[in-house]
Amino acid sequence: MSLLESYANRVEQTDDRPISGWDGAAATFVSAAPRLYAIGLRVLQDVGEAEDVVQETWLRWARANRSIVASPAAFLALTTTRLAINVTQSARKRRETSAGPWLPETPDPSVSPETAAERHEAVDGAIRLMLQRLTPAERAVYLLRTAFEYPYRQIGEVLHLSEEHTRQLLRRARHHLATGRVHPVSRAAHQRLVRTFLTAARTGDLAALESLLAADVAR
Repeated sequence: MSLLESYANRVEQTDDRPISGWDGAAATFVSAAPRLYAIGLRVLQDVGEAEDVVQETWLRWARANRSIVASPAAFLALTTTRLAINVTQSARKRRETSAGPWLPETPDPSVSPETAAERHEAVDGAIRLMLQRLTPAERAVYLLRTAFEYPYRQIGEVLHLSEEHTRQLLRRARHHLATGRVHPVSRAAHQRLVRTFLTAARTGDLAALESLLAADVAR
């Protein structure tokens, strides 16, 4: 499948509205795609994230009122740049606001029992939400990627999934955490995952967590 056909199929799958001047719009985007990818990669320093930004730029270009765009090349470059910057800002904000609850510090004698209990409660609640809203595969990818910053390739090796599939699962997980339906949670499964996660975060040994997550995905 050509690059043009690939992007055409993506839009057809996500937007039911007819797109006027389709051939010209698609050709314009395909000719600009290498430059847009270079912009995304320069800002983000991550191949997968750069590809995601280019895909989102394509979707916005397909849906835009192109008749009022004076310079398609400038429009595409500016859109890609803004999207890439948004990704970096969002990632920084997530690290600043979420690192504490997700990665409990090594036990410190100076930490009060109340503070330790609050940290445990934060992890307990976050994992309960994941169990309620995510599939085992989504949950495994989300935990390994966001909590322990595993590369996508390593996640795929642990879970026996392709790298591209792990990227898709992370996107689905983020969506489902925000909008997904709530499912019943097994008390035993919840306590087991909380206990294993906290041990991994405290000791740095993730072998048991990897095994638990992989086993859940394989079921």
